[in-house]
Amino acid sequence: QASQAPRARDRSAAVVFELQPPRPHIVAMSEFERNRKDLEELCKRRFFFRQGSEIYGGVAGFFTYGPPGCALKTNIIQQWRNHFVIEEQLMEIEDAYIMPHAVLKASGHVDRFSDFLVRDVADEKKFFRADKLLEDVMEAKLRENISAEQKKEFTVIKNQADAYSQEDIAAIFSKYDIRSPDSGNALTEPEPFNLMFPTPIGPSGMIQGYLRPETAQGIFLNYKYCLEQNANKLPFGVAQIGKAFRNEIAPRQGLTRQREFTQAEIEFFVKPTNKAHPKFKVVKDTQLQLFSSPKQLAAEPHITMTIGEAVANGTVNNETLGYFIVRTFKFLTSIGIKAEHCRFRQHLPTEMAHYATDCWDAEIQTCYGWLECVGIADRACFDLNAHSEATKVDLLYREALDTPIETEVLQLTKAAGVATMKAFKKAGKGVKEWLEKLPEEQLKAIADEVKAGGKATRTVDLPDGTTESCTFLPEHVVCETQKVKVSTTTFMPGVVEPSFGIDRILFATLEHSYYCRPKEADSEEKQTRGVLAFPAIIAPYKITILPQDQRICRDDKYEEILGLIRKRVTALGHTCTVDDSNATLGKRYSRNDELGIPFACTVDFDSLKDDCVTLRERDSMAQVRLPVKEVGQIIHELCGCRKTWVDVCNAYPKV
Repeated sequence: QASQAPRARDRSAAVVFELQPPRPHIVAMSEFERNRKDLEELCKRRFFFRQGSEIYGGVAGFFTYGPPGCALKTNIIQQWRNHFVIEEQLMEIEDAYIMPHAVLKASGHVDRFSDFLVRDVADEKKFFRADKLLEDVMEAKLRENISAEQKKEFTVIKNQADAYSQEDIAAIFSKYDIRSPDSGNALTEPEPFNLMFPTPIGPSGMIQGYLRPETAQGIFLNYKYCLEQNANKLPFGVAQIGKAFRNEIAPRQGLTRQREFTQAEIEFFVKPTNKAHPKFKVVKDTQLQLFSSPKQLAAEPHITMTIGEAVANGTVNNETLGYFIVRTFKFLTSIGIKAEHCRFRQHLPTEMAHYATDCWDAEIQTCYGWLECVGIADRACFDLNAHSEATKVDLLYREALDTPIETEVLQLTKAAGVATMKAFKKAGKGVKEWLEKLPEEQLKAIADEVKAGGKATRTVDLPDGTTESCTFLPEHVVCETQKVKVSTTTFMPGVVEPSFGIDRILFATLEHSYYCRPKEADSEEKQTRGVLAFPAIIAPYKITILPQDQRICRDDKYEEILGLIRKRVTALGHTCTVDDSNATLGKRYSRNDELGIPFACTVDFDSLKDDCVTLRERDSMAQVRLPVKEVGQIIHELCGCRKTWVDVCNAYPKV
């Protein structure tokens, strides 16, 4: 995996990653599946992560990260911040984890944030997520000896599993007689299950709240204030990293499906009629593996093309969406995801939200198949419109025109305004203001209805938050056309949203990093010599210091050398460990390779005399000799991608 990562930090986004020829599906899968058991054992033994509350038996869908796992996750998040927040000059906010009912009602989560659940008819305590069960059944059928027509049929169903309606999925379960995988019993009809965790707010519990199901809504709620901080200019982006909570029906497959997980999301606000991106030309030649909607429906494989071609031929809807697809790809490869095992899958028409323009998922190949880790969606104006309507807060963007234009507008006459205020008495002023603020087409519709039928009734939202049913007569809606000069235009910004599942990305990084070091011919070792080849920038610890043996530890000079190296390494912001156990030097190298530590510094007897140490690189196992006082700076330059190991080997004598 480390060999696939860029060797220099990409600030211009100009690097074109060369994709290796894709390996056959079965070979790629067997590689990750073959390592799965060993990797799981390593992660548990070295406490990268374990099930949450494990000593009490644990609860599915909750995990605890141990010291190396927590450090790895922190470094992945920091690399995400460097890659997006800093390099793309985004704003970052931190919103509350608990949201009131009204927010999630407006966003649609209360009514529609559901998966379909099926139960074993003989034991309703056994339940399954319908779309995932359907995927498993189709995957099993594809492994059977079947015809080309059946292969296409099963592949299309598998590709569309999470896009089916309740009626469609029920019909498919019936057609293929899909049963409980545990007992073979029949299953109940699919039923929607809302994934949010409800929680009462306050001692009375009268305020209904939910643990937030995504971080995105916090950004939309604060769009208005972020726009002000950006000098009221579009486009701009806002990021948020934090926990999200979903009450998954049947969590499984370790870190890949959790009930509490970390999201990193960006909402990039744009003008709906102009989604060009100024830096798209820099990335347009980047090659990507794209799995378009037509390819999925035809049961054909993904193809490789440049993002410039994809946008030009309409496969990807616009430049801003295409730009963030490339930036996502470069982020993933920078943390060690292998380019040939990363593709972008377009949402099917039945899978995409009704308001969305185009959506793509970054999928990474793992032992569980292609795993969705990032969603990149053009959400149009849906969220801002929803919150604006629910709160009656104006979230429209006002853009100054270069040259004012003269236009005709339909307005309420002054006489009609006076008549309205008199007719509706105490509510008159509010009703008049409501009429005056109506969009021109709605005002015209009321006037036309009154003209045809003598009256029109509407529910009016008053300034005090109440509503009133008002019946308008001809004298209330007399309108006139006036010529006015317009110097601004208003519109609701569109949104392009890259949403990253950090825990899934971490899991994929572990799989892509892991390999087994071949045992030497005369070795009697029984344990697999596993290595986690993390890029140095995300490794949980950057360097380990190893005394050659216990005699070195007893020398006062060793403490001096150890103190100097640790002080300089940590002062430059890097983590450092010491392994001074009784194990042989070779075994200590191996167990630190398991943790993914990229560099090992050995203090030997010569070090006590010449103030030089041996520096070993994890993957090549090559070693160089260098002065103690230079170790900190070299590690800093290696971890910051300002130097490569080849540069170090050329600068210092090899051992």
